[in-house]
Amino acid sequence: MADGRLLRGERTRAIVLDAAVATASVEGLEGMSLARLAGQLGVSKSGLFAHWTDKQRLQLDVVEHARRQWIERIVEPALRKPPGLERLWALHLRRLRFYADEVLPGRCFFAAVKPEFDDKPGPVREAISRADAEWVALLEHQVKRARDARQLAVPVDPQLLAFEIQALGEAAAVRASGDDAALARRLSRRAVLTRLRSIAASPSVLPKE
Repeated sequence: MADGRLLRGERTRAIVLDAAVATASVEGLEGMSLARLAGQLGVSKSGLFAHWTDKQRLQLDVVEHARRQWIERIVEPALRKPPGLERLWALHLRRLRFYADEVLPGRCFFAAVKPEFDDKPGPVREAISRADAEWVALLEHQVKRARDARQLAVPVDPQLLAFEIQALGEAAAVRASGDDAALARRLSRRAVLTRLRSIAASPSVLPKE
């Protein structure tokens, strides 16, 4: 019975965090509360207090849940590709697919919450910054692997290229919905692909368009 309660508790926690990440992708984290989530999901607020004792703890868990979602949906599938340019391209492509599939109603949790906490020092901003830095570091690492494997035809600054790819990914996330969002994804895809093909020693490892 204890194990059954634990499993139900974990399922409830996962359902709440899924809903919280989705809501925050549109409205941010600051207005989030256990009362609102309970009403949204049709569960008792007292039941949620067993998992989160205060708003900051909830916000931190929401950030971590969004981070894990990003890893599962974007990073892990891309890591199946060979390291270097192919993996770098796969990371960007999986990101755009995540947006196109409308996994989240606001497309990108981190693009929504980063501006919200830019001027609010504390654990939540630090958690958001760490997740963002991990992603950019992964992009930069793949540029370095491409360089070390002689996949690049010209010298490239790994930090600069990672910054460019991140910026183009964010541009696809913050555009309005509908046709504007689809256009932003197409342009983001084309811009990164053109950039990578222009520096590749063997452009054939990447799509032509």
